[in-house]
Amino acid sequence: MSRPILILAAVCALGLGAAGCSNQAEEPVTPTYKTGLKASERSNAEFGKVFPQQYDSYLKNNQTGLETQTRFKAAFPFHKNDDKNDPPTGKPDASQPYLKNLWAGYPFMYEYNEARGHTYAVQDILSIDRINNYSDKAGLPATCWNCKVPTIPDWVAQYGDDKFWSMNFHDFRSTDKIDMKNNTIGCANCHNPEDMTLAITSIPLNDAMQRKGMDWKTLSRNDKRAFVCGQCHVEYYFSEPDHGPNKKPVFPWDNNTEEEQPGTTPTAARQIWGNGLDPEQIYEYYVDKGPKKEDGTYASFADWVHPVSQTRMLKAQHPEFETWYNGPHGSAGVTCADCHMPYQRLDGKKKVSQHQWTSPLRTDERIDNACRQCHTDKTVEYLRNRVQTTQKKAYDQLMIAQDISVKAHEAVRRASEWSGERAANYDALMAEAREYVRKGQFFWDYVSAENSVGFHNPVKTLNTLAMSQQCSQKAVELAYQASNYGFAAEMDSTPIKELVPPILEWSREMQMNPANLETNVWLKYLKPLPETKRVWDLQTKLQ
Repeated sequence: MSRPILILAAVCALGLGAAGCSNQAEEPVTPTYKTGLKASERSNAEFGKVFPQQYDSYLKNNQTGLETQTRFKAAFPFHKNDDKNDPPTGKPDASQPYLKNLWAGYPFMYEYNEARGHTYAVQDILSIDRINNYSDKAGLPATCWNCKVPTIPDWVAQYGDDKFWSMNFHDFRSTDKIDMKNNTIGCANCHNPEDMTLAITSIPLNDAMQRKGMDWKTLSRNDKRAFVCGQCHVEYYFSEPDHGPNKKPVFPWDNNTEEEQPGTTPTAARQIWGNGLDPEQIYEYYVDKGPKKEDGTYASFADWVHPVSQTRMLKAQHPEFETWYNGPHGSAGVTCADCHMPYQRLDGKKKVSQHQWTSPLRTDERIDNACRQCHTDKTVEYLRNRVQTTQKKAYDQLMIAQDISVKAHEAVRRASEWSGERAANYDALMAEAREYVRKGQFFWDYVSAENSVGFHNPVKTLNTLAMSQQCSQKAVELAYQASNYGFAAEMDSTPIKELVPPILEWSREMQMNPANLETNVWLKYLKPLPETKRVWDLQTKLQ
């Protein structure tokens, strides 16, 4: 799915007694209002007429300058794979130069940027090169609107749950279907328009809860303050026709193998959702979610086949919820809203939660309003340094995992083309190697796509990256064995960036020129696209 990923870098200090924020004797009563809005209201501006202070705060999500930047995150859309060319404003220390290589053959290869705020969700998905703007067919289904607009329940009601998800993305992009500014992610995604109570409007989340025998209406107020964010900040996949409505988004949370961890606050997220939300369990979930085979069994699910290693790949989305829930803050009952929507006093009196969803690291004031509500004995400077230290350790390991994943693809490529003597069990070794390539990259991607740079759950993050590195290295070793170590010495003695140069620039238009496919050893495995003119520019059809 195309997605300018929404910034969600958790920013209270690691392991510093966050439980003091929860464990209240009685939970506050959720306020309700008679708004005068219709239940079908989807316009953010209409909500703003009733709640002008919250709306003014929400509009601050339009900020995209240097004021949005922290050490590892920002709200301006620089190319995340480009570690050579900085935008004029500079950028955070977060480049990952092998993104286009690792996603070769998949739409993410064409463009992957740092996310801007929620207010740009519609504009950014319409302009990003992952959507095919050179064709009447987008190449991605209507499902890709799911976390960009509040109108999904309306469209599903109109077209049907069995039809809507697999429809053409372009069918919903024109001005008669969507208001690019007022129908972007906003009020109606999380609130009942009539009384402003928190609401779960996500169909796939509601489906996942029903499979667990759970009704979101019975959640506590504190749990809802996390689950409304968990509507989109999650891992998901598009269902195959043999498993439900074609291309419908599904949360892979049904693997019930995890034992409850002791010493955790008994919230719904812990009691009900403590199974199936860790990367190992999610990976196993996908083992039989692909198309039905001739023998009646199911193939493993795959988002695409990597053209270089011929491996069936998984693309992780943005599993903030799964990462947070059993981390130090999630286990203590501290929710997304506590850190990303801290209260502020307006006019020195009225207490209003901030609707600029961003990192508290942005300003000293936000650290004070968010982190120091619990960590009162710590200074702002200490808290910022603690977060950044944790993020730096995660980022360093992420880069190592990235490089080994590239090496795994390259080793399998060379082994598959090896013309010398092969091992007697060559086919079995290569099949196993590709499975480890798939697993190693998924675990890397699981952390890469998660937007806290490890801080939501440092232990899970580092453990996942360790598994990624081990799986990818195992793939390399199996490919070596399959080819009787014919190229092992060269690969082990040559830096990976010399063996496989990072692809810093690539687009649909570049792929229309066959000559460009000769500029990188991996690009030779792509097929040229037909040379065509652009069909869409944002909401305007050009031809």
